[in-house]
Order: sequence, then C-alpha cells, then structure tokens
Amino acid sequence: MVAGSQTEDARVKLFTPLVLPNGAVVPNRLAKAAMEENMADADHAPSDELLRLYQAWADGKAGLILTGNVMVDSRAMTGPNGVVLEDDAHLARFQRWAQVARSGGAQVWMQINHPGRQMQAALGQGTIAPSAVPLELGSLSKQFQVPREMTPADIAEVQQRFLQAAQLAERSGFTGVQIHAAHGYLLSQFLSPITNRRQDAWGGSIENRARLLLDIVRAVRATVSPEFVVAVKLNSADFQRGGFSPEEARRVVEMLNPLKPDLVELSGGSYEVPAMQGQARDGRTLAREAYFLEFARDIAKVAQMPLMVTGGIRRRSVAEQVIDSGIAVAGMATALSIDPNLPRDWQAGKDAAPTLRPIQWKNKVLGSLANMAMAKFQLARLSRGRRTDAQVSPLRALLLQQLAAYRQTRRYRRWMDSRVLR
Repeated sequence: MVAGSQTEDARVKLFTPLVLPNGAVVPNRLAKAAMEENMADADHAPSDELLRLYQAWADGKAGLILTGNVMVDSRAMTGPNGVVLEDDAHLARFQRWAQVARSGGAQVWMQINHPGRQMQAALGQGTIAPSAVPLELGSLSKQFQVPREMTPADIAEVQQRFLQAAQLAERSGFTGVQIHAAHGYLLSQFLSPITNRRQDAWGGSIENRARLLLDIVRAVRATVSPEFVVAVKLNSADFQRGGFSPEEARRVVEMLNPLKPDLVELSGGSYEVPAMQGQARDGRTLAREAYFLEFARDIAKVAQMPLMVTGGIRRRSVAEQVIDSGIAVAGMATALSIDPNLPRDWQAGKDAAPTLRPIQWKNKVLGSLANMAMAKFQLARLSRGRRTDAQVSPLRALLLQQLAAYRQTRRYRRWMDSRVLR
C-alpha cells in the first residue's frame, strides 16, 4: 500500500504545474527537448511538414515544447534545411508554427542558435569561432573548415542577431526563447578553454569566456516583455580533458543568477564528444538514462532558477527520479521522436518506454551520426502523419539521412546564391 502510494505521489508530482520566476506556468514537468528537424520550406521558414510534427507533440501533452535549432544567421547553419529567423519576411509562417505548437496548452519556446565552427564545409559558407581551432573528428574532420577567429565587430553582430531573433519570436506568438549555449555550438565554444584561446575580454577566465552569453541574456531579458520566458541551454561539462568543466558550469549558473533567466537546461557534449547520446571522452561513465542528473544536483545547490535535465530519459520512473531529486523539469528528445504521446500515456498510468534499436558499431562518430539519423527518421514519418519505426536499420536511416542532406545542401547553396544576386 505504501509503495503504491509513493508511486502515485511521484506521478502526481510529474504532472504538477511549474510556476517560473516571471510568472509563466508550465502545465507539467515533462518537456519535449530540442531536436534538429531540418524541415524548413524553400524560404527556410517553417514548412507544412514541420507544423504536422509539432501538432503531434502538442497533442501528446508535454508541458513544455522546445523547438529545434532556429538559426539567427542564414550564413551559419547547423544543417542545410534549418529554419532561419533573421527578419520579419515570413513572420506569418512562424506565427502559424507557434499557434500549432501551443494548441495543446504547452509552453512553447523557440531555441535560437548559431553553430560557430560546427557548420559543414559543403554548405559553402565561411565559419567563425572564438579562436581558429578546427574540429577533431578523425577522418570526418575534413568536412568542417578551420574557422576564422571572430573580431569584436563579429561578436557584437552575433549578440544583436540573438536579440533580434528573440524579439521576432515574441512577435510570432512563442511564449519564450531558449538561448543555446551547449553542444559545442558558438556560445558553448566561447565557454570552453579548448575552443576559446582568446587573450582579450572574451577569453581567459571563465568570467571572460561567459561574457557573450551573459551579455545576450541580459540584452534579451531587458528587451522582451516580462511575461516572455528567457531560458538558457548549458553544458554541464564538455566531457573532454581540459574542456568546460562541471565546476565552470556551476560558476556560469552563479553568474546567470542575477540576470534572472526563467530556466536553465543542463545537457552536455559536442560534435566531438556526443555526451548527449551517452558518450564521454574524459573517463567519466555516464548513466544509461538521465545522463546529466548527477551534475545537475550539484549545480542545483547554487541555482536560483529552475533547472531542466535532458539526456536519455525514456522511462516514467526515471523522469520521476529527476523531479524527486529537486530538478524542476525532465526533458526528453529521442523518446518523444518515437512516441509523441508519451506524456499523455504516462499521465494515464501507462509505462511505455520507447527506445531505438541499439547500435554496436566500432566507429563511435559514425555510430553517433547513425543514432541521430534514426531519430530524424522518426521525425520525418511523424511529419507525414505516419507511424514511427523504432526498429529501423541504423544503416538505412544513415544512408537516407545522407541522401537527404546532399539534396538539401544543394538547395541551400542555390538559395544563398539567389540572395546574393538580389
């Protein structure tokens, strides 16, 4: 009887609303974390397929829906078919996206991002980064350019682009933005001593390396309306020796405290070390689910804002463990690519635990790419109104993804050429 009561209490806690510092209410503690969909239309605005995908998540009743990467600069893409928001030319399509995603009552935040050096050379654009440090991906390294070190003018432009994207997101009807400073993208590159070797005001100490992130958060918070959520996605660690450490993550959260962000999501890793998929390179062993919970518990000791943990969660009992440990929100990505109705089913008492077919490849980089391709395979099926297939062959998913990326890359380059001609 007691055990059953405890289970019921945990379930109730999972579906208790969360009031954020600015007063916004998240209906429950389950979040659809960001995944890169690469489903833009010909104008790199939200496509009909993308809207169908978000309708599925809205119907699934997650309390919070975070969009995949929305790029703040059309010249800087994490993928060839990504959504770009740098002006109001196609704002009506973004408004429709927000309307669809919010139709189930969820908070819907736009994740805004700049890839820095993590942009494939095939896209034909030069890359920028805090320092001219190339990616180390073994035989795949040649697919990425050595970035150009950013000037102070470059840094000021990036800050302005994040601010403008946030303003446009609010005009579009999203309830908030998440500033992406994790997974090895540009703001994360500034935070890491591996990728940031600058000797000026943006390099050296963690206070300097965090300057751009803090300036962006400060500017966005001062510009958007008080009821509009400003959140941050932060690595709990890079999981590379000599990289951004858990101690530095804790220090960044301390520096964020006075800026009053409404939530910080903790994840980890980068293209070089995809810890967000459960892999590490610095000797740490990550748990099979809720990879970053241990780090989040430590950061929670100093955080004055709610925290969210994403990474490998697929079972209700694990999500309950996250909330019971004092973390405000449990984020899921892959599990919701397989079963978008998971939050609704869990609330109904079902114990579904969706998982993809395991990959046993020796090449960890290719394995990581295949794992992402398998998740994208599910997203593509959902966007067409079809059932997902968690048992898809990793090789098939990867080949289909590579073929799609080739076609999308050619289209992106034609689009960029047409913009130059105009």
